[in-house]
Amino acid sequence: MKNVFKIGLYVRRLDLSNLSGGFMQVCRLTIDDYDDIVKLWNRASLPYKPKGRDSKSSIASEMEANPDFFIGAYQGNKLIGTAIASSDLRKGWINRLAVDPTCRRRGIAKTLIAEAEKVLKKRGAKIFCALIEDTNNSSMKLFKKCGYTEDRDVIYFSKRESDKV
Repeated sequence: MKNVFKIGLYVRRLDLSNLSGGFMQVCRLTIDDYDDIVKLWNRASLPYKPKGRDSKSSIASEMEANPDFFIGAYQGNKLIGTAIASSDLRKGWINRLAVDPTCRRRGIAKTLIAEAEKVLKKRGAKIFCALIEDTNNSSMKLFKKCGYTEDRDVIYFSKRESDKV
């Protein structure tokens, strides 16, 4: 687990031996993990904007401003899960939750959600949110299992400088 030793941050170690033969460690991600993050997002079929908000330079800027918001789950040296937290100072948001398809249904996503909530609580958030596409039934079920309630009273609007962001 390269980052735990490199940055000296140890968040949590979860025994997955009954399911996959090893331990999962959750740690803060750094820009050195960018290529692994993108590979995981591709394996997990998570859409991303490599020339916009998810470019290496954009992610590096966000990591510099909020290093604790970038959470990764490793099994050995393999990145198997990510979550990126964000906050608007009123609410905490859980974004870019992804788990390697070969590692799903082992509690990894639930662990990443719980770790993101801990980070956001330290920033003063008391409300935790996630935006989920209406076709992503597995994510909706996951967040409901984690105590989130569906709010259909809000309609999401966005205005973008370009399709890349």
